[in-house]
Amino acid sequence: MAHITASLVKELRDKTGAGMMDCKKALAESDGDVEGAVDWLRKKGLAAAAKKAGRTAAEGLVGVAAAGTAGALVEVNSETDFVARNETFQAFVSTLTELALGTEGDVDALKAAAYPGTGRTVAEEITHLIATIGENMGVRRVAHVTVPVGVVASYVHNAAAPGLGKIGVIVGLQTEGDAEQATALGRQIAMHIAAARPEAVSVDEVDASALDRERDVLTEQARASGKPENIIAKMVEGRLRKYYEEVVLLEQVWVIDGETKVGKVLEAAAKDLGGPVTVTGFARFNLGEGIDKGESDFAAEVQATLGG
Repeated sequence: MAHITASLVKELRDKTGAGMMDCKKALAESDGDVEGAVDWLRKKGLAAAAKKAGRTAAEGLVGVAAAGTAGALVEVNSETDFVARNETFQAFVSTLTELALGTEGDVDALKAAAYPGTGRTVAEEITHLIATIGENMGVRRVAHVTVPVGVVASYVHNAAAPGLGKIGVIVGLQTEGDAEQATALGRQIAMHIAAARPEAVSVDEVDASALDRERDVLTEQARASGKPENIIAKMVEGRLRKYYEEVVLLEQVWVIDGETKVGKVLEAAAKDLGGPVTVTGFARFNLGEGIDKGESDFAAEVQATLGG
């Protein structure tokens, strides 16, 4: 058996972009022959997948699943919206979202989970799909919400199929009231979250560093007015209240009626549910947010292809 050197592995990786362990195995299977190893990787779909892995994947689907006191969100990206309409891809995202109910928001745990009926892990199934469908794709992020008692409700915006869409929200409501009523309320709150994009449930949960940055900006803006420091302090506090109304769920104006604060909506709902109802947490995924899709000069690409 040929000795597999590090330089051989590197050469094969440079040729195919496949993973180091896959390259090592391919070289072992081909008795050290690099071209034979390339063919082995191609037959396994690994070289094809690796070559596509550098391409930007900013399309895809957000999957949503809720079952009793638990809910999960998964974002799976593809290169084109065309693939997001592929039934095989949709089934994959749906399966992943159900699996995510048991992984507590851990992407690595989800990738390591067994993919049903295949003998492969989720990560291996992704590699298989890349080679089969012909586009780069990947599991970008996972979120998980639970409540000790109550319900986790969900909402999908721009649904492509049940539980799949461009924007997904899950929200946990802690209550001992009627589960059906709580779920209906939770869905309305999830719809509100999809539209209003809050960053925290309550004022106490606002990120401290974000609050400090906002306070610094507002202070400098107020100082530009030339007012005394004691007046500036009052101006800043007034503007912070406005900031809370923008980013804090309970302080936001309810999108359904355009006038009541969400906190007041929950207080009113407590009477119907026969006891207190509390939002314990939420998660909102907007497909592709934060991904640098880049820009390309199509004319330049064509010219380069033609050798101009």
